[in-house]
Amino acid sequence: MISVLIDTDVLIDVALGREDFVESSSAILDLAEANRIKAFIAWHSISNFYYVVEADSKTASILQFIRELLSFVKVAPTTTKDALYALDLDFKDFEDAMQVAAAKVCNADYLITRNVKHYSKSPIPALSPNQFLAKMRSF
Repeated sequence: MISVLIDTDVLIDVALGREDFVESSSAILDLAEANRIKAFIAWHSISNFYYVVEADSKTASILQFIRELLSFVKVAPTTTKDALYALDLDFKDFEDAMQVAAAKVCNADYLITRNVKHYSKSPIPALSPNQFLAKMRSF
């Protein structure tokens, strides 16, 4: 089974219904919920997601979204060693390096993100939701 780490931006697109991105991002979560892919998120993605979405939503609905998400998406089991690994990556954005470290620890085949260009130096291939869905259709 293909294993993926889902970047925070994909979750935000679904929760806020961002017009250009919600369909493909929702399809990624649907694949995870249907157990067609093994999906992970980084621990810090939960708080980042909450604080970005909280300005546009009610707290109770955000917490329910997170609760439902965690029923079929696992949190990557990162440690201090993984944070140190992220520090050693040559990334402009440390948060992106933390996503890569989380993807590495859960043996993700792909990192699913809308910001693929941010991951050009990633040892784990980064794909947009649309790119990943096209790849899934080829299997």
